[in-house]
Amino acid sequence: MNEVDWLKDSVIYQVFIDRFAGFQTTENWDQPIFLGGTIRGIIDKLPYLTELGVTTLWISPFYKTSAYHGYHITDFYQVDPHFGTSDDIKELIQTCHKNNLSIIADFVPNHCSKQHPFFKEAQNNKNSPYRDWFYFTHWPDEYLCFLSVKEIPKLNLDNPLTRDHIVNAAKYWLSFGLDGFRLDHVIGPSHAFWKYFRSEIKDQFPHAVLIGEAWMMGIKKQELRTLQVRNKFLNWLSGASSDQLFKEYLGELDGVLDFKVTELIKKFVTNQKIPEKMLKKQLKKHYTQFPEDFILPTFLDNHDMDRFLFTSGNDKEKLKAAAILQFSLPQPAIIYYGTEKAMTQTVSQWKFPSNGDLQARQPMNWDIQDSELFTFYKKLIQKKNKK
Repeated sequence: MNEVDWLKDSVIYQVFIDRFAGFQTTENWDQPIFLGGTIRGIIDKLPYLTELGVTTLWISPFYKTSAYHGYHITDFYQVDPHFGTSDDIKELIQTCHKNNLSIIADFVPNHCSKQHPFFKEAQNNKNSPYRDWFYFTHWPDEYLCFLSVKEIPKLNLDNPLTRDHIVNAAKYWLSFGLDGFRLDHVIGPSHAFWKYFRSEIKDQFPHAVLIGEAWMMGIKKQELRTLQVRNKFLNWLSGASSDQLFKEYLGELDGVLDFKVTELIKKFVTNQKIPEKMLKKQLKKHYTQFPEDFILPTFLDNHDMDRFLFTSGNDKEKLKAAAILQFSLPQPAIIYYGTEKAMTQTVSQWKFPSNGDLQARQPMNWDIQDSELFTFYKKLIQKKNKK
């Protein structure tokens, strides 16, 4: 039996720490600022998740950061004080386990914040040992970053010192009891890095699941130089979520988030471009390309895309139809926080020149309960859990 089979039939609930619970006000939610969500807030809401029936919690990055969402890391070994303390993380993990909930966290190995002390030193001192931790193309102000986002310089993970700093950070948090990671932007680091990462992690934590985010949405041709996935040009040409791209991580990761299935469900449910017979055929073709032990978690939306309910014209019947389809598939199902409460948005994130993703990251509305939709999801989860 595979060590990470525990995830296979799991129902995963994705939480965005700053926007889920613990904030005192929802004012200025549409600004890229810390709203006040905390790890303690999540602990307090665990009874809500156990009532819903989910089996795994996935939390956004909690490491020290210069941004509310946590992806701009300034220290890979510290908990950001906006979110809480390392004791809070320990308590969250322990309380999850007491309630038969597994817990995975976002891990971000490809880049860090330009506020990270190592990067600041590398910029300020030409002879800094940290200079080779990054990809300076013209020191000190030109460097490779995450795509074109200058705020987050790309880490040189082929440098053994940088690589071990990141791998040891992953081990450090797993030693707290985390059950694995959702690995951000896996197309950025090299395959040599992922092989090393897997071998090091699995040696100490065989049950830790490693799920990658392999997605090429919105990537421009000139940004391909920041990626180290094999066949990147061909993968880029074949679209944001191609089976070919996913296959690059066979034998390196336990699985990848299934952007392909999201695309197919959306096409089928929201505009009926695919007849049901054709959808079944495409799903079958998709799944036969991967070994049975390669995990492909399904989702309808996440923090980087418009909420599904919004894209389906706020038609709850379409959301339900999509969820029924999602939960019928032989893979873990992810629910993005608030979907079970009919959370939506009023404007597409693509209408904004910047920070449009805040539309899909609105604070969880604890005052409004869509009991009918909550019960619908509860039943779907019970059915999946019985399989």
